[in-house]
Amino acid sequence: MLDVIKALADPTRLRLVGILAHGEFTVQELVSILMMGQSRISRHLKILVDSGICTVHRQGTWSYFRMNGGSDFFLSIKQAVLDRLATIEGFREDQAGLARVLDDRRKKSRQFFDQHARQWDKMASELIPVDQYAATILSKIDSGYTVVEVGVGTGRLLKGLSLASRHVIGIDHSMPMLDEAKDRIEKEGLGNVELRLGELTHLPIADNAANCVILNMVLHHAANPQTAFVELYRVLEPGGQLIIADLIKHDFELFHEQMADQWMGFDKKEIEHWLEVAGYRLGQFQEIAIDKKLPAVFVLTADKIGS
Repeated sequence: MLDVIKALADPTRLRLVGILAHGEFTVQELVSILMMGQSRISRHLKILVDSGICTVHRQGTWSYFRMNGGSDFFLSIKQAVLDRLATIEGFREDQAGLARVLDDRRKKSRQFFDQHARQWDKMASELIPVDQYAATILSKIDSGYTVVEVGVGTGRLLKGLSLASRHVIGIDHSMPMLDEAKDRIEKEGLGNVELRLGELTHLPIADNAANCVILNMVLHHAANPQTAFVELYRVLEPGGQLIIADLIKHDFELFHEQMADQWMGFDKKEIEHWLEVAGYRLGQFQEIAIDKKLPAVFVLTADKIGS
């Protein structure tokens, strides 16, 4: 208890807590948000980690800090602390800096996909063979569904989704990717598929409009993965199904370097915690081995609880 109280008894560390409440960030990103020296930020982060307020984990060559430490005392006062942070000097500037960093992540991702849209199918097929797990996704879809695929990319799943459901809406933040998907739709005559330009955090879909939402290899590109589930919850109908296919946590640096992955996969507990907090009922979690030289893939289902 004393360690936590001492750790919180500093304006800069309180500001760090306010930032880390919104996701995971590197020291470099925190330096950019707070506009302070790296050694100063690192010293304050060490105190937060030592007190059990935060933890640090590696993603390839980068270290990310998150507010999920093991202090039961901090968990008991966490919400009260967060509710009062708006009174701390610098809070508004921190929120603006936080938004800027997350926007920079989204821009880098969009620029990468814009640049590689025409080569994407070849690039992705070598590292993420959708054909080895697509049947698992499609088996969970009802023929009467309106399905929304977020991060549709070039549309590698669209033919299967078109055959398995009533109506498909594909959304992506990259117009060149959507152009490739449009060509695929026209060539394969997929009459029940439409495409829309949009971001994961601001989907161009009405409330409660989707029976099913699919994220296929999207979450590891998200600027802030844990916050995405709130927007997905909005567009799903009550009882609607969320299907996620992504990479199990791994240390294949190749994915970060060649595929511009923001996150090097996820573990089951991490994803399930985010879903429970956002208001989902957990369903199945299936791990699929692809190749010894590649990360394993998981396919997870969850249902929206409430209205």
